[in-house]
Amino acid sequence: MTAIALVIFDCDGTLVDSEIISAKVESEIFTDLGHPLEPAEIQARFAGLKLSRIIELLKEETGMVFPENIVERIENETMSRLGQEVKDIAGAHEILDMIDLPRCICSNSSTEWLKTELDHVGLWDRFRPYVYSASEVGTRRSKPAPDVFHYACKEFGVEPQAAVVLEDSVHGVAAAAAAGCRVVGFTGAAHTYSGHADALTEAGAETVINRLLDFPAVITALSGWSQD
Repeated sequence: MTAIALVIFDCDGTLVDSEIISAKVESEIFTDLGHPLEPAEIQARFAGLKLSRIIELLKEETGMVFPENIVERIENETMSRLGQEVKDIAGAHEILDMIDLPRCICSNSSTEWLKTELDHVGLWDRFRPYVYSASEVGTRRSKPAPDVFHYACKEFGVEPQAAVVLEDSVHGVAAAAAAGCRVVGFTGAAHTYSGHADALTEAGAETVINRLLDFPAVITALSGWSQD
């Protein structure tokens, strides 16, 4: 059994309740362009993926034609709303007081995006400088590639099996599991959907929680749980 030595948080949908805002903006803009997609479908299918990848998948699957500036348009509108509307997930500040281990954030979002939303809820200074944007560090490959988790473990000098990751998306869970980390799924944000917990378990989460305040106890328990 390996004791946990590093706690890695995803950000959107685990520390801040931002995924629902992103999905609403994307839904509004896609609908405006004549390609209606409900926020619930966007959340269930694409949570955790970079916006550019979502656009690629929609083009491949549906033949949708998007303006060249579609990514910039959605990102600008979403960031504007995040800076005004985003809230921290209940318990986010409290658990950081309870967890006495090194910690960092590994996200597919840009550093600019992360700073905007984390600053708004007072969490930026509780993590910086250990906030890693997958497209800006190491190999620059985003989740579901495991690279950002490998990068974080190397930065802290920790073997992946000694790191626990909290993730809300199937793509994030799969990436962390592929990296060799212990993974806890989270379904406590506003964008959760029917079957969410099962999907996270199938992707590789060892357990799933819907309250952040349960996370510290799970970290303690994981040190005594076998991954077999």
